[in-house]
Amino acid sequence: MNNLVFDSEILNNILENKPISCQDVNAIYQKAVKNPNELFTVSQTLRKKFKKDSVTFSKKAFFNIVNLCKDTCSYCTYKAEPEETKLSLMSKQQISELLVLAKKYRCVEALFVTGEQPEKKYQEAREWLKKNGFKTTTEYLIHSSEIALETGLFPHTNAGNLNYEEMKELKKTNVSMGVMLENVSERLTEKGMPHYLAASKRPKARLEILENSGKLRIPMTTGILVGIGETIEEIIDSLFAIKQLNDRYGNIQELILQNFQPKQDTKMKDSPSADEKYFKLVVALSRIIMPQMNIQIPPNLSPKSYQSFLSVGINDWGGISPLTPDFVNPEFSWPKIDKVDKYSKNAGFDLKCRFPIYPEYFSFISKELRDKIAVIENEEGFVKEEYWR
Repeated sequence: MNNLVFDSEILNNILENKPISCQDVNAIYQKAVKNPNELFTVSQTLRKKFKKDSVTFSKKAFFNIVNLCKDTCSYCTYKAEPEETKLSLMSKQQISELLVLAKKYRCVEALFVTGEQPEKKYQEAREWLKKNGFKTTTEYLIHSSEIALETGLFPHTNAGNLNYEEMKELKKTNVSMGVMLENVSERLTEKGMPHYLAASKRPKARLEILENSGKLRIPMTTGILVGIGETIEEIIDSLFAIKQLNDRYGNIQELILQNFQPKQDTKMKDSPSADEKYFKLVVALSRIIMPQMNIQIPPNLSPKSYQSFLSVGINDWGGISPLTPDFVNPEFSWPKIDKVDKYSKNAGFDLKCRFPIYPEYFSFISKELRDKIAVIENEEGFVKEEYWR
C-alpha cells in the first residue's frame, strides 16, 4: 500500500487512512477530470485492500407488489396510474406462486418493492388492501415477508419512507432493507427540478429514514442517482451525508450508484443519460470517501461496459434476477448470470453469490434469521456455490 506515492498529497493521505473533507474530494475531482489515472489507481488499491479479488451479487426475484405511488418524480416509469396496463396489484396468491417459482430457480432474495404509501392517494390501493385482508401496505409487506421466509427466500424491502414502528416490525422478517437517498440537494426539489412533486424525496425525510435504520440496527442499502441535473458538489455532499450516518451507526451495508437513463413518457425523456466518464469518476470518489463500503452499480444500466467499472472500485453487481424483469428500468433486461460470471473472471475477479445481507452484518439480525441463512451458507458467509449455480 505505502509504496504508492502520488503528486497529490490528499491521495497519499487517503492511502494512509487520514481523514479527508468535502473540499479535498472536490479538489481530487477537478484534477481527475483532466487526468483520472491517479484517482482510479487509488480507488482500485483501496478496493483490493478491503474487498480482495471477489465481486458479489444477489440472486433475486423482484416482487412488484404495488406500483401506485403518491409521489411523482420527473424520471420515473415505475409508477402506474390506475387505468394503465402496467398497473401491478399483487394478490396473496400471486405472491405465493412467484415465491414458489423463485425457490425453484434457486433465487435467494425476495425483493419487495412498492410505490410510496399508495393507500394515502388511491382508492384502488385501499380496496386492493382490503380485499387481501390488510389496512396498510406495510401490513401486507410484513405478511409477504413471513411467507417468503417460510418458502426459503430472504426478504429485502424497498418501500420508500417507512416510519420507525413499521421498520421495527419489518426487521423481524427482513434481513436488510433499502431506501435510496438519491441526493441531499434541496435545489433538486425546487420547481422544474426532478423531485419537485416528490415529497418523500426531500433530503430531510430520507435522512430521517436512514437515521432510524441506524437506531434500529437494520442492515441498510442506500445510494445516489447520478446524472439527474446535480452538481459534483451535490454528489460529494450526498456521499458524505451517507458516510456520516455510517460512521455513527455502522449499518449502511452497501452503496448503490445508479446512473440516470432517460425514459419515454417522463418529463426528463429528452435529458441525456449520465456521461460514462463522469459516472466512473463518481464511482472512484465513492470508494475513496468510504474505502470499506460495499459499492455496486446495476449492470443492466451499463450493458456494454459494466465490467469496466471493476477497475474503478466497485465490488458488487446488486441483485440480478433469472426470473423477473427490473420493474424500475423495464427497458434494461438483466444480464445472464453466467455472462456476468465470465466477464468478472476475465477481469480477474471471482463471482460470489451473497445473501441480501453481507456476511459482516450477520450480527445485526436475530438468531432465527441467522439460523435460516446457515442452511445454504458456505464457510465464507456467502451462498453455497452448488445452490446458486
